[in-house]
Amino acid sequence: MELSGAQILIRSFMEEGVDTIFGYPGGSVLDIYDELYKSSIKHILVRHEQGAAHAADGYARASGKVGVCLVTSGPGATNTVTGIATAYMDSIPMVIVTGQVQTPFIGTDAFQEADITGITRPCTKHNFLVRRVDELANTVREAFYIARSGRPGPVLIDLPKDIMQAKAEYREMTSLRPGVAEPVYLPDAGQLTETLDLIKKAKKPVLLIGGGIIHGRASAELVEFARKVNMPVTSTLMGLGAFPGTDPLWMGMLGMHGTYYANMAISNCDLLITVGVRFSDRVTGRLATFASNATIVQIDIDAASINKNVLVHIPIVSDCKTALNQLNAMLDRNGLEAIREGHRDWLAQIEGWRTEGPMAYCQGDKIKPQCVIETLYALTKGNAIVATEVGQNQMWTAQFFRFNEPNTFLTSGGLGTMGYGLPAAIGAQVAFPGRLVVDIAGDGSIQMNIQELATAVNYKLPVKVVILNNGYLGMVRQWQELFYDKRYSSTDIRGQSPDFVKLAEAYGALGLRATKPEDVAATLTRGLEAPGPVVMDFVVEGEEGVYPMVNPGASLTDMKLSGGIGM
Repeated sequence: MELSGAQILIRSFMEEGVDTIFGYPGGSVLDIYDELYKSSIKHILVRHEQGAAHAADGYARASGKVGVCLVTSGPGATNTVTGIATAYMDSIPMVIVTGQVQTPFIGTDAFQEADITGITRPCTKHNFLVRRVDELANTVREAFYIARSGRPGPVLIDLPKDIMQAKAEYREMTSLRPGVAEPVYLPDAGQLTETLDLIKKAKKPVLLIGGGIIHGRASAELVEFARKVNMPVTSTLMGLGAFPGTDPLWMGMLGMHGTYYANMAISNCDLLITVGVRFSDRVTGRLATFASNATIVQIDIDAASINKNVLVHIPIVSDCKTALNQLNAMLDRNGLEAIREGHRDWLAQIEGWRTEGPMAYCQGDKIKPQCVIETLYALTKGNAIVATEVGQNQMWTAQFFRFNEPNTFLTSGGLGTMGYGLPAAIGAQVAFPGRLVVDIAGDGSIQMNIQELATAVNYKLPVKVVILNNGYLGMVRQWQELFYDKRYSSTDIRGQSPDFVKLAEAYGALGLRATKPEDVAATLTRGLEAPGPVVMDFVVEGEEGVYPMVNPGASLTDMKLSGGIGM
């Protein structure tokens, strides 16, 4: 049957199982919006195109599906770039459809024209400019395939207006990629055998996990592996939730703001097995001293990530789930008790470090931000999807909220995008309307995309926003305190922020405020139990820092456990 390009696009979306699109209309995409109006796909109207990209990202992270956003040409398209780059850095599967001027006008500086494929080439897994309507259906299918296969990532489709209006014969999809074999990411059997031999000999092993475990849906296999061999586990920021935060083998996050005991364990281990980790600078500290006593095994689906930052001894290119399944099967045929017993002294040493440098803070007459996070965890028992903005609020959440399930911690790890949390929480709430979704924010970062409160109110999405209001751009201020003699250049925003309670009410949400430590639990309880979106403003200690902290370029063992106190 013959359909217009806009009709083909919607049909193709439905083939791919798309049930929700986050977007903002404009002239070049009116044909698509007209077809959306007639379709069963739910459209969430955001208030800014960056919000659409982050919401699609949050939807994807929480649900494991491909997130979809739709925007118009020119400024609509360019407004998504930060959201696309955020998804690219964290390997999030998304398809972004941007309108484009008619094909004869491309390159003429036409009204609202932008070379969005050129602009996003460095921050997409792939992108397409569709020039023929008969190529559109296959382009959409290819885009979804690329977005979710291998190491996931965002894919952009730029669609000129005349292609949306042109007609072509449409054939329903019969298979995902006709005539093309699916890629197989199987680990090398010899390398797995070597790894097993190393596990048997190791006295001080550590398992380091990252976001690849979550993308590969390998959490169950990971837990089985760690418990079988009695191996302590640490994680990057992106891996939080892949291993239960309440498990005795859990050491917390490592790196710049990691736990003392995780950093000490990494620095003293004799075997480091990493799964789904890309070794960013915030994780490794000084490369020359990172796990310098260890034999390193790296398992990752992306060959380009292996030996990229850290040279490893055994590089295993494989998806996490397959590799861990095979290792578990091999372990079942070996003397597990001897392996487990051989690690008991090492686990006792880690417990000693945990006692020596616990995660702690001193509560005074002002609210400590760590107290807000701990109380939130206690009230929810960890049963929530938590998004964060970026900065101190993000690190305190990683340190003091225990994530027991994958896909429940949504944060911008690679790009560090302020303004990510609220729209991402909206995306997660759309994916799981019955679950508690919380955005933990700073008073600076929440203002980056605070207009999305209107989206939450409009669609009756009960997102809870917890603002740690310290009157500063907190993480930048902390660096100015440590490295610039407290010259708080453009980071002191006391008196410059709105009244968040009144702002919430102006949008039609509930606004609450706590100014004393004894008010924290009651404010959180009321906010969590209230229907609809809620903004909770916690006025916290202004110059509280995130500790432990490893200075940039320092070794992981060179940590400040609190302001001015190092170990």
